[in-house]
Amino acid sequence: MTVSNKKPSWIKVRAPSGPRYTKIKARARELKLHTVCEEAHCPKNGECWGSGTATLMVMGDICTRGCHYCAVNTRRKGPPLDPDEPKNVAKAIKEMELDYVVLTSVDRDDLPDQGSLHFAQCIKEIRKYAPQTRVEVLIPDFSGHRNLLHHVVDAKPDVLAHNIETVRRLTPTVRDPRSGYDQSLTLLQRVKERNPNMMTKSSIMVGVGETQHEVIEAMADLRALGVDFLTLGQYLRPTKKHLKVEAFITPEVFSTYQQVGEGLGFSYVASGPLVRSSYKAGEFFIRKHLEKRDALQELL
Repeated sequence: MTVSNKKPSWIKVRAPSGPRYTKIKARARELKLHTVCEEAHCPKNGECWGSGTATLMVMGDICTRGCHYCAVNTRRKGPPLDPDEPKNVAKAIKEMELDYVVLTSVDRDDLPDQGSLHFAQCIKEIRKYAPQTRVEVLIPDFSGHRNLLHHVVDAKPDVLAHNIETVRRLTPTVRDPRSGYDQSLTLLQRVKERNPNMMTKSSIMVGVGETQHEVIEAMADLRALGVDFLTLGQYLRPTKKHLKVEAFITPEVFSTYQQVGEGLGFSYVASGPLVRSSYKAGEFFIRKHLEKRDALQELL
């Protein structure tokens, strides 16, 4: 049985505003940048942009996969890559004075390297033009190809994220058939195999028909692979064409998930109805965590 379309009080947010939000939005428009904050209809973009955090989407806004929850446009083939995009994105990040940037992309199964080298080049250019900005990459699964993953890992982002999105049982219902629960877990495992010191992150949507036991089981699967950071948030239906919301999860249940996650040993768990994979509060903690780690390494 599907729940009512009426959202509970804890889902509602204020309209975004503030000088920094306005500045980042204006510059994103001028520079013709795609932001997941807008493409995915994120309810928290005002909070994140207002604090100097943004999620930029490279390689166009056409995805070659068709996950049933996602608002991004999908086709069998995306547009040609812009060879100047890595440098332009890096310059934009410098101009926007971002403290923390999440760089993500649509799936590009149509490209020989599925966009992995483009990701790597973006990271290198950001290091050149905006060395003060912390870089998190939220990457596709590259169809499970280890060598493509290595292109991104070897470019050394501060955090490498890949989302399992949902519990094992619901993966075929929620995600594109070319995606897979175990394929995502394997990718996160291989990141640590390639670079044991690299911080990894994943995210779970709830409210799509999962049980609490299944969520905790998915959390345990991630932690068993050494994933450092975890976010959990409520799925919100972008349009009537997308997957229905099966339940609005209460703040109390989200609090329980946070406590369980911390008990499992995640360095940070952001869990709440409006939390998203790229989330300002979590990124503030991660930035401080990285600064502390770097300071300790300098002493050794």
